[in-house]
Amino acid sequence: MYRSIDDFLKDWKNEEAFTLKIFEMITEQAKSSKVFGTVRSLERLAWHLTQTITEMGHRAGLLAEDMLEQQSLPDTMQEIADQYKTSAELLCKSVKLKWTDSALGDKVPMYGEDWPKGQVLRVLIAHQSHHRGQMTVIMRILGLPVPGIYGPSREEWIEMGLEAQD
Repeated sequence: MYRSIDDFLKDWKNEEAFTLKIFEMITEQAKSSKVFGTVRSLERLAWHLTQTITEMGHRAGLLAEDMLEQQSLPDTMQEIADQYKTSAELLCKSVKLKWTDSALGDKVPMYGEDWPKGQVLRVLIAHQSHHRGQMTVIMRILGLPVPGIYGPSREEWIEMGLEAQD
């Protein structure tokens, strides 16, 4: 649970950059591929991450409305990435304007429970990490290069002239 808005914003900016790094590696040809019947495509996962920003922001009282709730899946990965950036920026501005460090322990209704505001912020970040992990597995299955997030990827090890671990 976050106890400082600044700590969240620093982490969010890093996680936002990691998410966009993944989005940039998804080709238009691969974006809608299904690797298994019940597994979402890369574009669906990317759009889910984007929509969740405004959905959770609205539920937590940070945003007046969930402006992406009824929006259809955009046509291109670039459109998804652009909307993700816009939504992420809106979330950051709203957190800075509406919440304070001292109020991060205050609870808000979330999914039938009452969560401390600091937990809402933690879940926003964990949710991204969770789905980025799914996306990188799908990318590997589809033969796409995978960017390093918390350390070098196989491709990056090779680019550095180091032996890639299997």
